[in-house]
Amino acid sequence: MLREATPEDVHLMLSWRNQETNRQASKTNHEITAEEHSRWWAAVRADPSRRVLVYVHDDRPSGVVTFFDLRLDGPRTGGWGFYLDGDGLAERGETLPAWLGVMREAVEYAFDGLHLDRLNGEVLAHNTAVRQMNRRFRFVEGTPRQEVSDGREITVIPISLGREQRRHR
Repeated sequence: MLREATPEDVHLMLSWRNQETNRQASKTNHEITAEEHSRWWAAVRADPSRRVLVYVHDDRPSGVVTFFDLRLDGPRTGGWGFYLDGDGLAERGETLPAWLGVMREAVEYAFDGLHLDRLNGEVLAHNTAVRQMNRRFRFVEGTPRQEVSDGREITVIPISLGREQRRHR
């Protein structure tokens, strides 16, 4: 289940985002400070082109899904990303079911809740597990590009999924 993020979720979101596995899968891989996170939270709450949702797995908050650059007139498009409470889910042996669940719920929300025509995202080239999962959900990879982030060179691959290509339950 996805639900709107609340101010009470802010501390959880920051702790999950700073888990090593999430930092290594992100363009920005330094530990996010409380001040950075507060600025981000204030900005997303005031921006109508963004949504921040909490993924609830087995009645526990277990991840964050962000939608951004939402264009809800003309061709309806938006970007997305997510991260999970990898440490907590691994401890409970629930990583794979939660990962499948958050992707299913996010895609459903994008097309059935936001009524997008196309959902866009990015994945780091070294993140082969996420790339395989994206293919399972029928995302198509675009042309990779090199970027420098946090002092490291990374290869970023754009991904997209059109409404007509999505996998239905």
